[in-house]
Amino acid sequence: MAERQGSSDLAFLLGRCAAGDRDAFRLLYDDQSPRLYAIALRITRQGGLAEDAVHDAFIQIFQNAGDFDFRRGNPEAWMISLTRYRALDIIRRRGREVSGLELPDEIDPGPDPLRQAETRVLQRCLDLLDVKKRQMVVLAFVDGYSHAELSDLFNMPLGTVKSWIRRSLITIRRCLDA
Repeated sequence: MAERQGSSDLAFLLGRCAAGDRDAFRLLYDDQSPRLYAIALRITRQGGLAEDAVHDAFIQIFQNAGDFDFRRGNPEAWMISLTRYRALDIIRRRGREVSGLELPDEIDPGPDPLRQAETRVLQRCLDLLDVKKRQMVVLAFVDGYSHAELSDLFNMPLGTVKSWIRRSLITIRRCLDA
């Protein structure tokens, strides 16, 4: 008797969905999505794919709710079959997908040649600066020191630190542009 009551409740909600009632759709979703997700997960064996299958099934349920005939079948079985078909479709599609990209088994631990060249050029440009200015630039832009912290660290006026860093950056830019 309780199963029949549940079926009639689902049929009622489906009828409301067919009329475009979004609140009824929300109730239907809240009631049925956990079970449909479990079914899709059993088929796809991946949470993300199961979520996609349930999402696609609920779109189809909402769009085709008016086509369901309560006299011809159980609404829960209809929703389960839609979810099952969506999950199987996703599995089939994934089986046909060819990425064309074969990933290496392990990442090359060696440094990137382009990165090495950039580092050499930057080091050459930094070497144009005197030692204190180079230290300030590295501490500011690599280690994240603020101008005020550098002023305290080098025991220099804040304005001098800012000027040195600005002039150093101009020198580095000219070197890099050359």
